[in-house]
Amino acid sequence: MPKTGQPPGETSSNQPLSEFSEGLAPDRIGDEDAVAFLARFPDASVDIVITDPPYESIRKYKRVIVMASGVKDCGKWLQIFPNDRFEELFSEIYRVLKNDTHFYLFCDAETMFVVKPIAEACGFACVKPIVWDKASPTMTDQYRVRQEYILFFEKGKRTLFGEKIPNILTEKPVNMGYPTEKPVPLLKTLLRQSSLIGQIVVDPFCGAGGTGVAAALLERVFFGNDIYLEARKVAADRIGRLRDELT
Repeated sequence: MPKTGQPPGETSSNQPLSEFSEGLAPDRIGDEDAVAFLARFPDASVDIVITDPPYESIRKYKRVIVMASGVKDCGKWLQIFPNDRFEELFSEIYRVLKNDTHFYLFCDAETMFVVKPIAEACGFACVKPIVWDKASPTMTDQYRVRQEYILFFEKGKRTLFGEKIPNILTEKPVNMGYPTEKPVPLLKTLLRQSSLIGQIVVDPFCGAGGTGVAAALLERVFFGNDIYLEARKVAADRIGRLRDELT
């Protein structure tokens, strides 16, 4: 039987980490601007990127957020990543990814139309949007929204490991007092589809560290970053405790 998280018939892909520059270490959560964080990585050194930037449209649709410590103004809590910076972000992601790899970007419907052509101009091919079906709709006075989008990009050409996985993935939202967190089972699906044991996973907007948790459970190597202190504390604690439990 294959090891946990390893597709049948595939071997693990362990690689030395000595090539990375000083200041980068697995499971250490960086505190830089996302583009500056990515600039630390050598060319073609990363196997997969999964991330969820705080896009501009959050200002319109999510003015306040509920956290364990109480309700906070969205504009003060999230430092919005403006649309006019996506070109430099995608250029860095393209540079650090190896050939024949995948990049997954969480976004809403409005942002999807903005970022898709930018990513394509940077060299990515947009394979298709994946729909995250949240199973229960949000409260609104318009049509109630129960989905979010994950843009699925390729650098080069890579076959998914699971051919029977649909592009609509149903997982209930995480409601643990921390906003914008993504469910770990959803992230595990993306990692299983596009990476192997021992490969390098990067999330430059890691928030509460869900991608890192999924990477730990599937024996991937995780590098995360977030400019928000409270997010870094939560992420480091979650990933650290899990790594301890798994060793």
